[in-house]
Amino acid sequence: MNGSQKHELERIARDAMRAHGLEPDFSAAARKQVGESGAQAANAARDLRSLPWSSIDNDDSRDLDQLEVCAEDGPSRTRVLVAIADVDSLVAKESPIDQHAGTNTTSVYTPAVIFPMLPLELSTDRTSLNEGQDREAIVVEMVVDASGTLVDSDVYGALVRNHARLTYSAVARWLEGSGPAPAPAERVDGIEEQVRLQDQIATKLQARRDEEGALDFDRSELRPIVDEHGVRELRTETANRAKELIENFMVAANGVTARFLSARGLSSIRRVVRSPERWPRIVELAARHGGNLPASPDARALQQFLKAQRAAAPDEYADLSVSVIKLLGRGEYVADTARESSSHFALAAASYTHSTAPNRRFPDLITQRLLKAAIARTSAPYQLPELTRLAEHCTTQEDAANKVERLTKKAAAALFLADRIGETFDAVVTGAGPKGTWVRLCKLPIEGRLERGAQGLDVGDRVRARLLSTDPQRGFIDFARA
Repeated sequence: MNGSQKHELERIARDAMRAHGLEPDFSAAARKQVGESGAQAANAARDLRSLPWSSIDNDDSRDLDQLEVCAEDGPSRTRVLVAIADVDSLVAKESPIDQHAGTNTTSVYTPAVIFPMLPLELSTDRTSLNEGQDREAIVVEMVVDASGTLVDSDVYGALVRNHARLTYSAVARWLEGSGPAPAPAERVDGIEEQVRLQDQIATKLQARRDEEGALDFDRSELRPIVDEHGVRELRTETANRAKELIENFMVAANGVTARFLSARGLSSIRRVVRSPERWPRIVELAARHGGNLPASPDARALQQFLKAQRAAAPDEYADLSVSVIKLLGRGEYVADTARESSSHFALAAASYTHSTAPNRRFPDLITQRLLKAAIARTSAPYQLPELTRLAEHCTTQEDAANKVERLTKKAAAALFLADRIGETFDAVVTGAGPKGTWVRLCKLPIEGRLERGAQGLDVGDRVRARLLSTDPQRGFIDFARA
């Protein structure tokens, strides 16, 4: 392994961005705008800086989009506040930076280089909720009762301050009893108790979501570790207790956001996963594992089956999860009027939008502008025809970004596996159709095409796969059925 691998992966990533209609670089006008934009002006009506806010994110994240804080709110009630970075205050609609963000619609993360949606001077500094900095934010306030039911909510602007920057890995080890309290939590009074309370409320929210039929998958992702020496290792990133805490808060906040906009008569962009077209194959897969699902799509029945399988066969659950996720199909963005409600099958949510990551996703920035208009009771910055066009574009570009990320991860994996040609691995089929059959290795979340022996296979089948060849330039990893 050597440094040339890193340069090669950077070149592959930049070429892939262009090939899929994404811009790897900011325009001269956008760079000029960065130089001319100053700090945020403190205009928020509410000053909530004294609350014990903290952030929990990836170890290497510098674009911090949200903070959380909880407080007891009378007998058996807890007030949960989620603060979302006010990006719109420094990124005006249709400005050069906004045009770049609107082209790519998302940050793109590849092993050797990140292509941020917004310039780093904003996303990792002026519009990031960095520790020790006063920041403007949109706050989603939720009151949750003892059963995890949302009983009240509101959305408003406020001035906030991040008192402790925490990481998923450190918080998870602490909550699970395998590590000490994170250093910032020990340094700042009240943060330890605060995170414990957040964990308790998130657990109640998860239980309520389970009752409503939300699907709980065992998701793992390939994360190639690339440094100046090349592809150093292939890590498998999985969910942990801290990630689940934040996920539950974000799901709740995104639901409140959708309903807040509807209640004020504003159209919005919703995030949906439609009823799965390949439900019969999910039924067949469940039967193979001893389950019995109804003939028509039923999220609650699927959730109960998955929950039973996690308990009965935990070692096989990750592969089953991957198969079901593939069969459910991708999420997409749609524009809804205030009178309509598009559902998210996997989350068992009738109203759901993306709002909590405006530094990284353009739909969230669009939603933020709509929220600010709703709070101020001014005219909407987007009307339904424009939202419809933007929703379609965001779905297209998200798919493009996913293709770039998959290709570059596979390029890194191809480099890493180059000296293992001929080895045989346990694998599960993740795709089967006219364009080919794909398998995913069980020990590493690496996907490749099954070039030989694919006849009769379908998603969810387990096979032994022999590595035939790798082609980092094209992100190809080819297998044959052993």
